[in-house]
Amino acid sequence: MNGSCETLKDIIENLNKADLDPQTEVVVAPPTLYIVSVRDHIKSGGKPNLAVAAQNAYSVASGAFTGEISAQQLSDCEVPWVIIGHSERRTLFGDTDELIAKKVEACLSYKLKVIFCVGETLEQREAGQTLAVVEKQLAAVGDKVKDWSDIVVAYEPVWAIGTGKVATAEQAQEVHKGIREWLAKNLSSQTAEATRIIYGGSVTGKNSKELSKKPDVDGFLVGGASLKPEFVDIVNANRA
Repeated sequence: MNGSCETLKDIIENLNKADLDPQTEVVVAPPTLYIVSVRDHIKSGGKPNLAVAAQNAYSVASGAFTGEISAQQLSDCEVPWVIIGHSERRTLFGDTDELIAKKVEACLSYKLKVIFCVGETLEQREAGQTLAVVEKQLAAVGDKVKDWSDIVVAYEPVWAIGTGKVATAEQAQEVHKGIREWLAKNLSSQTAEATRIIYGGSVTGKNSKELSKKPDVDGFLVGGASLKPEFVDIVNANRA
């Protein structure tokens, strides 16, 4: 819940002017109030690899759900992407695995592309439950959705979000590899190979290069650093 009309305009103008790696897809997710404005600023820049996303959507198309927005409404406003299952939605607002799966299913039905978030708390990691927790979260969506061609999986260890702590490149790779193996076992080898798995958790311009070198880290879900000029460095992490 960051940004204002002026600051978000500045951020998008900076991205429009920046020399971004054309091979990297960049999606920005402003607060709901600013989505259409940000969408229009992005369009004015003409970068084909830059798009806008919503931070959340509800599982029902319309009705008496005050304060929510639906996948149908996002589609109507030409918002192509949506984040579903972010850890803050899970921990602060009580989104369950079941509700998140319904949200993913609803968004896909309206042809939105979904950034589907999974991850464990510090307590769960210290108990050795990381992969079990992540696989349970994946399975909830896997039970409802068999075509994952419009899903990007974002692994965000809750203990590393906004804390300054970051999973080591090896820790991130271990979980990303486990996610890819789950996809291969429970969906198909083709799905496992094609699905992008991105890392989120105190990503910075400094640590993004090391993380990006890992074979199963396909990109990043960036929080605080997306509001800073170093976001361009993260976008360009794969450039030689």
